[in-house]
Amino acid sequence: MNVENTKAQMRKGVLEYCILSLLAGEEMYPPDVIGKLKDAKLIVVEGTLYPLLTRLKDAGYLTYRWEESRSGPPRKYYKLTTVGQKFLKELDETWDELAQAVKKTTRNNPAR
Repeated sequence: MNVENTKAQMRKGVLEYCILSLLAGEEMYPPDVIGKLKDAKLIVVEGTLYPLLTRLKDAGYLTYRWEESRSGPPRKYYKLTTVGQKFLKELDETWDELAQAVKKTTRNNPAR
């Protein structure tokens, strides 16, 4: 089994949660989201991000607005909706439970 493949799958599993968390703090332009994810070592390309943003928007978790750009086409800025904020709160709780469960099963294993 390839460890890089497993690591990539782990990152994909938390990507939506991370995107929603970033957009909870501020309205963002997708290239800025990509930059923040890259800074956090969650490497993402546009081909991954845009379908996720569309899916989250279609689910009612995100909304967007267009802003004219001085250099090029208008830009789409995304932010969380009220429904998205509630969903993110549930994900926060789930993440905390999951993180505790993972710590219990990986850090306290005497065989390691």
